[in-house]
This record gives sequence, structure tokens and C-alpha cells, in this order.
Amino acid sequence: MDLDKVKKIHFIGIGGIGLSAIAKLMKKKGKDVSGSDLARSLMTEKLEKMGIKISIGQSEQNIASDVDLVIYTMAAAKDNPELKKARAMNIEAISYPESLGMVFNKKFGIAVCGTHGKSTTTAMAGLLLDDAGIDPTVLVGSIVPRFDSNLRVGSGKHMIIEACEYERAFLNYYPEMIILNNIELDHTDYYKDIDDFRSAFEVFVGHLPEDGVLIANGDDIEISKIKYQISKIRNRNIKILNFGLDKSNDVMGYDIVPGEGKTEFKVSFRGKDLGEFVLKIPGSFNVYNALAAATLGLELNIPVDIIKRSLSDYSGIWRRFEIKGNYHPASAPEELWQGKGALVISDYAHHPTAVNSTIKAAREFYPGRRIFAVFQPHQHNRTKRLYNDFLNSFNSADLVILSEIFDVAGREEKGDQNVSSLNLANDIRDQNKDLEDRVFYAKDLSETRKLIDEKIRPDDILLVMGAGDIYKIADDLIKK
Repeated sequence: MDLDKVKKIHFIGIGGIGLSAIAKLMKKKGKDVSGSDLARSLMTEKLEKMGIKISIGQSEQNIASDVDLVIYTMAAAKDNPELKKARAMNIEAISYPESLGMVFNKKFGIAVCGTHGKSTTTAMAGLLLDDAGIDPTVLVGSIVPRFDSNLRVGSGKHMIIEACEYERAFLNYYPEMIILNNIELDHTDYYKDIDDFRSAFEVFVGHLPEDGVLIANGDDIEISKIKYQISKIRNRNIKILNFGLDKSNDVMGYDIVPGEGKTEFKVSFRGKDLGEFVLKIPGSFNVYNALAAATLGLELNIPVDIIKRSLSDYSGIWRRFEIKGNYHPASAPEELWQGKGALVISDYAHHPTAVNSTIKAAREFYPGRRIFAVFQPHQHNRTKRLYNDFLNSFNSADLVILSEIFDVAGREEKGDQNVSSLNLANDIRDQNKDLEDRVFYAKDLSETRKLIDEKIRPDDILLVMGAGDIYKIADDLIKK
């Protein structure tokens, strides 16, 4: 199918972070765009402001007879009424990653993949190319403040996307360059084990052309296995650039100094000192993300001073250590708070490693302040499969609230429903005596909010984490 010839497109699940970006792109290309979703959201509101007709609720009536193409979210059930109607009418229906591939594969594609850091690295890379005057098209799984969107449409040949591995979606993309951040088991409802998970990335890297470039985390053990396979089995002439903290990497970060409000570190490129870099965002994991973006910049011959300036200007994206503002409970005595507030930070962290790293980053960025972690596990299967890892994710926090697990429609098995955040809270207390009296369970968001108001103190760092609807609490605490 040639998307250039399509006139009218309907999107099922248009409020999704990825699908909404494609909808915006098609609208900017002059297509007649409509869509539906189960509930209103920030994304549907932005789309409506662009003149896109949005239906809340999904019904076969939303599929007009003159629709040329239906693009659907991967979360759509097989019996989705709109999808069934489209097929009954012989309307072409394709998934989100298939549609993205149709656009991306015509460009000089740069795909960012890995278990952690995809959105941040994609945003850093997109902003860097923008700062360098390359004028890229950028699609991010979050909202970038400068773009005021999850999409930037550029006139240049380069397109940078966040390439998700769920259900091997990224195998629809054929990039010229791949940034591979890390490989750690996730999406446990789809992948059997780490070998199955890693194999998907191996196949994806194999999509690079003969003169393609792989920018890879040289410190990651699972990635090293993929690079070995490329060189030994496939005998591909793929250029590999490694980044990381080990001296063996092409681009090496070192002398990392975490501090209040910034992270400083030095960088060398194949032994040549590039000087000091500064980030306004915390955590060693963000140093890795910055090194990945910097490596891309060096490969594209972007001057080092532009790379430094772009990274130092980077202030974050939606729901990635996003500072929302200060919160002061209305019911709390004013004399206790004395004009101070608790700093509310919203973060998408939902994998045990990401939760642990985010709490540690808050500890580094705000030394001496109490870290109050509020977490909503995402999906019962993930919680069950990674349960033991979650038990150690909160050791750096001072106080923890575990909201009940967010149930993901269409991706949950009945056999996984026997795990609860209550189990997790009890086992964390049993395992870590330092947290015995400081871990609390909340059955829903309402109870989570009540517990926050009971436990919050002046000058706390309130870290609200999860990939479900827990972000609503952070938004509600800081009403503009």
C-alpha cells in the first residue's frame, strides 16, 4: 500500500502515544483523519485541537463507508467492533508498527531500541539533530516540550523513531542506523525468557544494510552476545560503535559527578578527550542515554560543542523524571509546612531495574531529602515474573506506597490474577527490616491519594512511578 495515495484514514486506539503520532503525521500530510478510543486523554484533546474527529467509545458506526484505510493499536482485541466492520467492508486494516514502517522505511532511518531509555534517548537524539540544523522527523513515545508533541515533522532525510520490541513490532522497520541501549527481559506476557527476548533484537539488528551502523551499549552483557553473532555467523559488514563507561568503548563516559540539580561527566572518543559534559537530569542511566546520543552525533559529524550544548539544554520529557511542582496538602497545618512544599515528580518507570534506578537518581539529585516513592505495578504477568526483582527495587526509598496492580486489558491471564501489590508490600517488609514500618499498600488510586496526604512531609521528594494510570495522581496534586 502507498500511503501517499490514501485519502481517508481511521485510527482505532488513536489516543495511544504511538498511534497518535502517526495520526498527527497523516493529518499534516493532508489526509482526512478520524479515530476512536475508550476514554478521553491528553492525547485525544491535542488531536481534537488539530481538527481530527475523535469518537469516545468504539462502535462499528465509527467506520464510514468512504474510509480507505484503518490503522489499529496492537492492543485492539480480535473482536474489536470497528476492526470487524472494516474487514467485513474489505477496508485495508494495518497495525501501528506496519503503518510506521511504511513511512520510516522510505527515510534515512535511525531507530532507538532497548529495554530502558528509549524515549529519553530518542528525544535527546532528535533534539541534537534539530540543534545541528539537520531538520529531522522525530517520533517519540512521550511528549517533548520543545515540540509540544510526540512528533516533529522535518524536511530533512533523517527520521528518528522509538522502536518498541513488544510482539516484535520493531521488525517492521528497516533502519540505516540502530541505537541499542540495553537488553533486559520485559514483556513477559509475550516473551518466554531472556533468550527469546534477545533473539528479537538480534533479528532486528539484522535489518541493518551492509553499510549500516549499530550504536550499542558496550557494557551490556546481552548486547555483547548479539554483536558476537553479527560478526561470527552473519559476517555482515556492519559498523559497530560502542558507548559506555568501560575503557574498551569507542565513546567512554568517566569521572561522573552526581550533584544537586545536575550531573557532570567527561567523555572521550577513541582515546581523545572531548571534555566535560553536563546534564540537567539525574542518574547514571541518563549518562548512558546521553552517551548514545553523543555517539550518534559524532558518527554524523556534528561538532562536539553542539553536542555538548544540546545535551546540557535537555530538560526532560513527559513522565520521565518530570518535575510537576510543589504540593502542600490543604488539610495540613500551615505552621508545620511554613510555606514549604513536597516536590512531585512523575515517572514512567515500571520495570524493577528502572524503578530502582529512578529512586537512586532522586537520592543523588536531592541529597538529604526524604524520598517518598509511590508505585503502581503494571500488569499482573510482569509483576509475577519479575517479582523477586521488585522486592529489591525500593531499598533506596525512605517511604513506599504500593498501589494495586494496573490491569492491562487484553494482556492478562486469569492465572496471573493471584498476585497483588499487597503480596509485594508484605514481602518487602519481611525482607527489608529497614522498610518494615514504611511500606504501605493501597487498594486503588483513591486510597493511594489518602495515604499520600497522611504521610507527606515538607521538603519530601514525592516520586510517582508506573506505566498505568498512576500519573493521574501526580497531575491531580499539581493542578495548574
